[in-house]
Amino acid sequence: MTRLPERIFDVAVVGLGPAGATLARLLAERGLDVAAVDRKKRAPEEGGFRKPCGGLLAEDAQLSLARQKLALPKSVLADPQIFSVRTIDFCAEREREYRRAYVNMDRHRFDLWLKSLVPANAFVLDDATVRGFSRGARGLFEIRVYAEGEEKTLTARTLVGADGASSLVRRTLFPAHEIRCCTAVQQWFSDAQERPLYACFFDERLTDCYGWAASKDGALVFGGAFPRENSSRAYELLRQRATDYGFSLKNPVRTEACAVLRPERMSDFVLGDGNGAFLVGEAAGLISPSSLEGISYALDSAEILAGVLADALPLDAEIFGTLAENYRARSRGLRLKLLFKTLKNPFLYQPALRRFIMASGLCAIDAFEGA
Repeated sequence: MTRLPERIFDVAVVGLGPAGATLARLLAERGLDVAAVDRKKRAPEEGGFRKPCGGLLAEDAQLSLARQKLALPKSVLADPQIFSVRTIDFCAEREREYRRAYVNMDRHRFDLWLKSLVPANAFVLDDATVRGFSRGARGLFEIRVYAEGEEKTLTARTLVGADGASSLVRRTLFPAHEIRCCTAVQQWFSDAQERPLYACFFDERLTDCYGWAASKDGALVFGGAFPRENSSRAYELLRQRATDYGFSLKNPVRTEACAVLRPERMSDFVLGDGNGAFLVGEAAGLISPSSLEGISYALDSAEILAGVLADALPLDAEIFGTLAENYRARSRGLRLKLLFKTLKNPFLYQPALRRFIMASGLCAIDAFEGA
């Protein structure tokens, strides 16, 4: 049974996905006393929470890792590495191939790798969930954590929500704040395809977002993002259309689902309350509404907040307002970049425009069909 340290932490981090793990690592490296609570178990084979994700590391995320001087270990990579994406519009019955420089990886192992980089001087509770929090004496956060069959309490000067689209921290602090949300559903299939692939699918009858497929270590991941109502039925219809198109999607071995945000305006990005609580990554609404790429924004927002907090030691309630202003100022470029994507998003998913571009062959590559 893990005993909680009887001390006041500088920062408590909820969630150790890319945003939370990066923040905890950078703060602990700079001498802050950090506690973190995470739903995942420590080793891949132990099971526990897994983030539904196609597991393709985009170029922006690669750049974020490079800036933090991080190199992916071999254990995180998935086989094969593919250099184009097969794009299919089911309504128009049209297909094109486009060049993409993704890194194919195992998303669960990627998250656990980032988590393993958190220094030993940080206190980490694995396989645990936060049930709620409140401000107690002297404005300190009292965080109720369920772990090892019982409820425990952590005390911290500041609190950071890195707990994703359904963030408890965001919902508690801003109960009236709504960000557009979809449901991502994906399944793993052991069926071998005729050739390894990355693919994305469009069908406006089912979703104004997209579906995806990726070959991964002898399996195929197939999924999509759908309106929250009837998402399971929409997924099954997409799966059937892909099967009719020639994909082998029988006998799934695992099914995963989660909420995913699709911000639409600048006000959707919520960075904190100005009183010692902060949000990073998708919990703050920082995710691309067009590609659903969130890893780069998770890494970047965590790096920015780590700098803000580390530069302000010792942390004190009197400077919380200034810290919130500094975080907002330093993250302005990140938020403007996402604002541009929210403005561009309706055009990317406009069916007539997409079909014109696909019909024109603009930026498409000629995929050699050999024997």
